[in-house]
Amino acid sequence: MITLTLADELALLAHDDEGVNRMASPGFGYALGGALLIELALAGRVVVDDGRVRIADPTPTGAPLVDTALARIAGDQKRRKPKEWVTNLAKGLPERVLAGLVEAGLVSRTTDKVLWVFKTTRYPSPGGLEPSVETELRGRLDRAIRSTGPVEPRTAALLSLVRATNFERRTFPDVPKDQVEARLKEIDQADWAATAVKKAIEEMHAAIMVAVIVPATTAGSS
Repeated sequence: MITLTLADELALLAHDDEGVNRMASPGFGYALGGALLIELALAGRVVVDDGRVRIADPTPTGAPLVDTALARIAGDQKRRKPKEWVTNLAKGLPERVLAGLVEAGLVSRTTDKVLWVFKTTRYPSPGGLEPSVETELRGRLDRAIRSTGPVEPRTAALLSLVRATNFERRTFPDVPKDQVEARLKEIDQADWAATAVKKAIEEMHAAIMVAVIVPATTAGSS
């Protein structure tokens, strides 16, 4: 059984059945950077004190990209805000996350040319069949949105990423918008993690929103 990180899961959600990324760049990279930070917070490796990310436990998690982020934070002489780490970790991250999914056999990589000149890369499911781990992932999120009551921490954290990236409608196209928004708000406010972890994730949630949504909104109004 393949163990997916939050970044892996978010990357699978971002790509449609044809392997096209529906999360606009550079927002996709920022979202993945935030996913690494939230993964570290869930694992008890980082906390946020006075608005700055701090190492709480330098022990590797066993997930290569997550541990690379952990080492970068630990080795930085400056204590940075979550938004700084979201943007710093984003550089080159989409390619590394997707390469890992290709290596795991969860997606394939195809390169086409648009107008015979411009290259475009897609990451469709191998053989056109959605991998079982993605089916389980989407089902888990759908059950969380359609139900009431508590949600386990990793699902709640992934839903916080969906909300932070304004990706709710693409993730839950068959669920009424008002229902999705109300349920996401309910989950965000629930006690699904320890106070320090929840605080750190909320800080990172806000940082992702600033990095992803604000520039998109500004570009759209210019």
